[in-house]
Amino acid sequence: MRALALLLLLAGAAPAPEPGPEFVQAVEFPYYAYPPQLWERELVWLKNLGIATVAFSVPWNWHQIDAENLDLTGRTSPRRDLIGFVRLLKRAGLRAWIRPAPPVKGWLNAGYPAGMELDHRALRKWLWDLNDALDPFLAAHAGPIAFVEGAGGVFAAPQPPLPVVSVSAKDAARALVKSREAFATGRGSLVWEDVEDLIPPIGWEAAGSPIFRPGAVSLSGDERSSVTPLRRDALLWRYWAAALPNMKLAGTVRSVAGKLPAGLLARQFLAPGSASALSLINETSAEFEGALRVFYPPTGQRMTLPAIRLAAGEAQWLPIRVSLTGEAFCRDCSGFANGDHIVYATAELNALEYENGILAMEFSAPRAGEVLLQLSQRPSGPLLAAGRPTEFDWDEKSQRARLPIPAGKGPGHRVRIGIAIQPPEASAFFVDAKRLTIGQKNLVATSYSSGQVAERSRLRIPQGFRAASVLKSPMEIDYEIDVPAGALHGEWLPLALEADGVLMSRARLQLLRPASVRVREAVALHYGSLAELPVVPAIVPVYAHAGREISVVIHNNASEIRNFVVEATGDGLEFSPARSEISIAGGMERDAVIRVFPMPEKRGLMAWRLHVSGAADLD
Repeated sequence: MRALALLLLLAGAAPAPEPGPEFVQAVEFPYYAYPPQLWERELVWLKNLGIATVAFSVPWNWHQIDAENLDLTGRTSPRRDLIGFVRLLKRAGLRAWIRPAPPVKGWLNAGYPAGMELDHRALRKWLWDLNDALDPFLAAHAGPIAFVEGAGGVFAAPQPPLPVVSVSAKDAARALVKSREAFATGRGSLVWEDVEDLIPPIGWEAAGSPIFRPGAVSLSGDERSSVTPLRRDALLWRYWAAALPNMKLAGTVRSVAGKLPAGLLARQFLAPGSASALSLINETSAEFEGALRVFYPPTGQRMTLPAIRLAAGEAQWLPIRVSLTGEAFCRDCSGFANGDHIVYATAELNALEYENGILAMEFSAPRAGEVLLQLSQRPSGPLLAAGRPTEFDWDEKSQRARLPIPAGKGPGHRVRIGIAIQPPEASAFFVDAKRLTIGQKNLVATSYSSGQVAERSRLRIPQGFRAASVLKSPMEIDYEIDVPAGALHGEWLPLALEADGVLMSRARLQLLRPASVRVREAVALHYGSLAELPVVPAIVPVYAHAGREISVVIHNNASEIRNFVVEATGDGLEFSPARSEISIAGGMERDAVIRVFPMPEKRGLMAWRLHVSGAADLD
């Protein structure tokens, strides 16, 4: 309804078109082939990336323990805890797309229990039993399961939008091109496969399949270079998803110099009364460089874009006529006239925000480009591009500002530029806000341009979080933010300051547990040179006669210095010291060294417990 209201606003009294079917971008996450202790970390990473939907099959033969019993809660193996995984999706605010019926790709017997490949009655019973267990988690009941694929109408949930296009994140040569072809249709679903390293339980892999299947992200969480297309598409989808269903082809894109080369797909899309975008996909083996003629909605005429370079196998989604008013594309933008807009940009636009008189734009820019703004007044400047002051051009006659876009860095080629549109009458800022500690009260300082602004201000904070204000001085307010113990490690919390309904400042603070603990000498499983996985719970080899030293590494995730107590216990084991205290500076880590001695005649695997207290409470 929000999108409809925006379209009506932009179109005046004209009726808004009905939105088309949703375009879904999902990541395949086979929970049963991934270590459960890493589920939370990877789901938070996907959410931070911009992914909103996680797709997965539910292997029948994995959860059907015998003819009468299912394990969906992990009582026989943590990897069978489907209910826990779905609950984790809900906590992370992610949607689920499930496939409850075989076949299951890369899995023993395609997910069928032995001898039941043609037993339709048994399959129907499995689906109904699974429906009974998952029904409370369907979107119809405010749960995370949004789509159910291939269940024959058993579940009260829709099928995912068709057609479904699958793209391997490991296909460095084709992933970006194939995903953008799906993106440009604005309909159906795009599923990214081979994103994480997978290690199915021994004996449950498909016949002939390797026990370790590398992906674009290692078991340790390190991103490989092939993750770049996924990163770029996630950023693009997060910004453009609402407009995609209503976008239609807007005429032919022409080259200024002759014809476009065969294999260069150039299509312009237009959402009625809203933004336009130019989709460029270079499927040739050579780089393309040239100026293009595109449709410019405000005049109904064609305009010429500056020379665009596109490497072989590269793709770009370039904005044309993006309004600077309304919430559809520019969050909290105020102070702009109705005709103010982005005329074009030669890099992908992923975010557009306005605060304290500054228009901030985030792009994905594999190479340097430019953005042209149509404004009702000359910007007061300065322009900051990638954090550096930069000159910009202003044409008084056309009232247009031409801003350079530096080439982006990192896997997503991300770069931010910001230009001061007008000096703000009042301002507010977060002071050195970096991170928040889960399960604790955190102090966040704010400052204001005047006492009157401070009095009229308020903190915008997401639901589920509580904040109490403390007036530090007439122009300073401290907020004590209570982060729930159930918050997920690594998530980002968006905060905002506003006064008189006008947004003045934003901050994104990462949520972290009070401390992270590891044992340096713990055994890890190595999968060749590609990945390693620490054993959980930690296993440490100890000499029976001499014992050994172990180093307990504690990382203080808080911003301030914190004190921790480390205690080690275990039947048949002696520890020296058994209890130690350690102080650690904010954001730093230190080792607590403990000597462990087995009791005489003790051999084999022995249980021990490591407890960290003080500023944290961890086992």
